Order: sequence, then C-alpha cells, then structure tokens
Amino acid sequence: MNFADLRFSPGAFLAPAIDWLNANLHGLFVLISKIIEAVLGAIETALLAPHAYVLIAVVVLLAWVLANWRVALFAGAMLAFCLFAGLWVASMQTIALVSVAVLISVSVAFPLGILAARVKRVDAALLPILNIMQTVPPWVYLIPAVMLFSLGRVPAIIATIVYGIPPMLRLTTLAFKQLPKDLLELGQAMGASPRHILFKIELPTAAPTLLVGLNQCILLSLAMVVLAGLVGAGGLGAEVTRGLTRMEMGLGLRAGLAIVAVALLLDRLSRGALQRQARRT
Repeated sequence: MNFADLRFSPGAFLAPAIDWLNANLHGLFVLISKIIEAVLGAIETALLAPHAYVLIAVVVLLAWVLANWRVALFAGAMLAFCLFAGLWVASMQTIALVSVAVLISVSVAFPLGILAARVKRVDAALLPILNIMQTVPPWVYLIPAVMLFSLGRVPAIIATIVYGIPPMLRLTTLAFKQLPKDLLELGQAMGASPRHILFKIELPTAAPTLLVGLNQCILLSLAMVVLAGLVGAGGLGAEVTRGLTRMEMGLGLRAGLAIVAVALLLDRLSRGALQRQARRT
C-alpha cells in the first residue's frame, strides 16, 4: 500500500449532506432568504431614502447623544468622505449588511452566553466549538453558505453571522461570570424576581463588557465585507473586487478607504457609548 495515495477528502462526506439539505429543506432556505432580504431591504431603504446631508446630520446628532461632540464630528467626517468619494450608496449597503448580521449575531450569542455563564456543562460544550469557529479562516464560512443559499447577499450575511457570533458569545459569558455575587445576593434578599434581577442588576452591571463584545462583533463583521463582494453581496466589497479585477487602482483605493471610514465610524460610535456607560456605572 502506498501511503502517499491515501487522502482525506472532507467533501466526500459533506457533499451528500449538502445535497440532502437542498433536496429536503429547500423551502426553509428560501424562507430564510426572503426574511433576510426583506429586513436588509428595509434598512437600506431607511438609509438611502433621506438625502445624504440629512442622514449625516442625524448620525452626527446621534453620536453627540451617545458619546460626545468629538465623536460626532468624527462621524460626520467619515460619512462625508464616503459621500464625496462617490461611494455613498455602496457604503449604505455595507452598513445595512453589517447591521443585519450584527443584529442576528447578537440575538443568537446573547442568550447562549447567559446560558453558558449559568450552566457549566453548556460552557464546556461551547468552548471547543468557539475555539474552532475563531480558528477557521473567515472565507471558509462562505463555501457552505453559497452551497445552501446560492450567490448573493444572503450567504454573505449568513457567513458574517457565523463569524461574528464567537466574540459576542465569549464576552457575554465573561460578563455574567464576573458579576459581583454580593449584588445578586442583595437582590435575592430583597425579594426581587429572577427577571428583575436580570434587568435591574445583571444587565446594567455587565453593560460595559457587553458593549465591548458588540464592538468586536461589529468590527469582525466588517472584516467580511471584501469577501462578501466575491459572492455578489454588493456594497463596498463589490467595489473593491471590481477595482481589483479591472485593475482600476483609483476605484479599489477609494473603496478600501471607504471601508476604513465605515469601520472607524462604527468603532468610535460603539466605543463612545461604552465609555459613557462606564462613566455612569
């Protein structure tokens, strides 16, 4: 036997499973695609319906409320760059894609993180899974997503969701594990229900760490933007891909800088909210 001829092919095991899923759960995948497309379309409409100057003013005001005037000016400058670079629509599409992905990632990771913090067996079971998820290169997630949902924005969002879940889940678990026991005991001694303890004691105390998890989830989701352009997701990733394939250096550079601007915008907004929340607590 020639051991050099022995090969391990994961595709030989995964292909039948993918075929079975496509044959038996096609309706479910279509439903998921329609729901995601509807939510994504609504957010894009909300971002693109007002004039760019109006939206910039709203974001500046929101940044001032959430953080401070410095963050507000910075947010306005980043959005103005996207506008004057001629990439306003693509930038809003990217923000919409990231918003949907982060919303779903947080919806999955937050309850799982609380459960893992309270049940040791769940925490032990999730740990190796999270280690693998954070070790696998991000583009690998696009392969099964495209096989199940075809090309377009939906597989890009699915892959982004999977990539963004681990940091939020880990930090949610950490936040609830580090809660001071005396505060929880005080709430129980006062006769507070588990629901009141969760919303009145646990969440406010864990908020700074949770916001860090949200910040990491946003930034990792943005890391998928260029890859999402490879599967037809549109947005700034598509502009970067177009610039590379056509050897248009100016377009690729502008799109890359616009991605940096969007990343800095979301990072400063989340960090500003984090710092304000930390000062309050």
